[in-house]
Amino acid sequence: MPDLRSSVLEYVTKPNYHPVKPAVIAKKLGLSRESSQELRKIIKGLVKSGELAFGPSHLVYPAASSPSQRKKAAADTAKAAAKESFRTALEEGQHAKAATPSGKPKSGGPPQEKVAKTTAHAKGSKRTDHFTGTFRRAAGGFGFVRPEGTQRAEGRDADIFIPADKCGDAANGDTVSVRLESKRGRMGKQEGRIIDVVERATNRFVGVYFEQAGMGMVQIDGKIFGNAIFVGDPGAKGVRTDDKVVIEMVRFPSHVHDGEGVVVEVLGPRGEPGVDTMSIIYEFNLPGDFDDDVLENSRKQAELFDESIPRGRHDLTASTIITIDPIDARDFDDAISLERMDNGHWMLGVHIADVSHFVQPKSPLDREAYDRATSVYLPDRVIPMLPEIISNNLASLQPNKVRYALTAKMEMTEEGILVDTEVFKSAIKSARRFTYEEVDEYLANRNAWKKKLSAEVHALLGRMHELAMMLRARRFKRGALELSMPEMKIDLDADGRVTGAHLAQNTESHQIIEEFMLTANEAVAQKLEDAGLIFLRRVHGSPDPRKMKVLTEFVRELGYEVDNLEDRFELQKLLDSVKGDPREHAINYATLRSMQRATYSPEEDGHYALASDCYCHFTSPIRRYPDLTVHRLVDLLNRGKKPDQRLEQLMADGDHCSEREQRAAEAERELKKVKLLLYMSDKIGTELDGVITGVENFGLFIQGSEIPAEGFVHISSLTDDYYRYDRAGHIIAGHRNGNSYRLGDTVRVAVAAVDVDTRTLDFRLVARKGKAPQGRIKRPTKSRGRETGKSAKESGGAKKKIRPGKNERRTKRGL
Repeated sequence: MPDLRSSVLEYVTKPNYHPVKPAVIAKKLGLSRESSQELRKIIKGLVKSGELAFGPSHLVYPAASSPSQRKKAAADTAKAAAKESFRTALEEGQHAKAATPSGKPKSGGPPQEKVAKTTAHAKGSKRTDHFTGTFRRAAGGFGFVRPEGTQRAEGRDADIFIPADKCGDAANGDTVSVRLESKRGRMGKQEGRIIDVVERATNRFVGVYFEQAGMGMVQIDGKIFGNAIFVGDPGAKGVRTDDKVVIEMVRFPSHVHDGEGVVVEVLGPRGEPGVDTMSIIYEFNLPGDFDDDVLENSRKQAELFDESIPRGRHDLTASTIITIDPIDARDFDDAISLERMDNGHWMLGVHIADVSHFVQPKSPLDREAYDRATSVYLPDRVIPMLPEIISNNLASLQPNKVRYALTAKMEMTEEGILVDTEVFKSAIKSARRFTYEEVDEYLANRNAWKKKLSAEVHALLGRMHELAMMLRARRFKRGALELSMPEMKIDLDADGRVTGAHLAQNTESHQIIEEFMLTANEAVAQKLEDAGLIFLRRVHGSPDPRKMKVLTEFVRELGYEVDNLEDRFELQKLLDSVKGDPREHAINYATLRSMQRATYSPEEDGHYALASDCYCHFTSPIRRYPDLTVHRLVDLLNRGKKPDQRLEQLMADGDHCSEREQRAAEAERELKKVKLLLYMSDKIGTELDGVITGVENFGLFIQGSEIPAEGFVHISSLTDDYYRYDRAGHIIAGHRNGNSYRLGDTVRVAVAAVDVDTRTLDFRLVARKGKAPQGRIKRPTKSRGRETGKSAKESGGAKKKIRPGKNERRTKRGL
């Protein structure tokens, strides 16, 4: 379409052009949906030909602009940083729910922070009243928009508050155009009004069908829309009351009119096994079956593979190599070998499935793998990045089969210091497949396993444990952090019904593999950097110093004696010291909220949590596309070929892979919530022990001990006393009888109410089990000579009186 190509170039090269995404260009040019899809292909082609360029967040720039100019322009669209309370989590609607409908906090709510003046441009640049960004709607109907081009360090500080009556018909995730207002909104943020929806995140939603006054209605899952959506003919698609359905939105709801949609698919009765999973798949627009050309490409690769070892590939089939994976793993993408050299050094071999051999650039397999960018691991199924014939067979490092690998051989001193790295294509044959549980049993009683294993494999496991623990100690010595946030695992029976849940344990067997994978990722990244290549790094930027100061105050309020948690070694000491403490979850969660999110980017920002200056993902190409790009770069480097590298394209690739990773994580998290709530729904009145993980002015968040479900106890249900909220001490205290509930207290609760559709769980307090410890953690020996913060008692933290039964509006955080 030469006319469309010319129109794009003419539009982007105008003197007053402001960088926007392809969707905005399509809207400005008045294109149809079909033409918009064609436009994206044209823009990508223009980027490849050098006539246009991609910048941060996939913004389109004229090719004449330099990377530094693009970076500055992107930064100029961001909001100036605004000071915000650490515990403020407005996007989840927690404080918002404690506010009045007008959007102004009630007198009994948390104190507002004063914030610096915010404009649509960074400090020192000219103000603009319009910008484009992504809308996030909160449960209260209001929302926030983060301007496109916002830098990672700015995060929530750049968000613009949009009142409920100024959101128009925008839905969560939509790309919107915003006009700034002169006044400030909630929590002192700059206020704006949505004037146009540039691009819908989705037109399809999942909900529960019911009938009202003879009309078909669907209540959308979660808190996306406050009111049910009218769907016309009750008999359409044979839908029945309480069926889970997918609807296509015909008219999005706003504050002036209701929404309207049409049922396009019936998933099945609510609560039936598998229906919840399909609901989440549709809700998050997760990929479905592979296209025919992708499957055909996979079959062709299977026909070509015969386990022979071609020239140019190192034959390591005689080496003692093993895999260690979860008991339910279906694909094995990493294997380990380890020897002691004559000079006393270690020779660690990390052998990674050579996915690049099967997935050629620009092939149907490559196209689909890039689009998916990651495998999605749901409790009852896996949505793979690659077809099973590749992921579970050809590329999988199955035991006793010749498999192609990309091997990183790393020589280390006796103390575990890396001295040399070599990366090359290889062929291996795994001698044995271990589960984590088996390795833990081996470590507990090595002699008992001598009869079960060959002498070579038995000795290999012992060497692996010795080196891994050495590497682990060295990593923490340099300042690496370890947040104790165990992953929740859902227990299912043969029919897919939930039988319970448990928290995964990070045992020494897990740590062995973790240390070797981290070492290989870092070594390969350093090799690429030394060669002067740009590549997709795994980036975890340093936290905002202001957020770390707020975290420091929060920890002091809990009674811990800390100086300044901006010091990674003091933070490391704190995290290590709270292990096993009832307040461990709250402190780890608070620390996590203070950190930036890890992303993929060619920027050289390092990895803060790992205390690494140069890091990438190399070890999981079966399930992560960025790893595949690194494999291809290593191969080109080894063959002496110069890759065609463009920073703009890598930035766009990093944004795409990061977004897909975040989508997968959110889908997995939501499905776990739904499944656990379904399990709890028939257990009203059941009692269980729990720990108070959050204290707010409107009630208590409590996580069960036997079943790791987090529920809420509203303050209005505490009828035995007149309670007040002590923000400084994170306590709700009784006025007459002296009863109090503090962060970390152990309690007995009963299941009071379960709402699967809104994903909330309410508990009823039955009894107190024990008080949280009040001991302090001393500061590190090397003090800067400054006084520590006062305790909550010494500082006389402000106390707020709250009468049970008041009309506090709040968000039940659910699980």
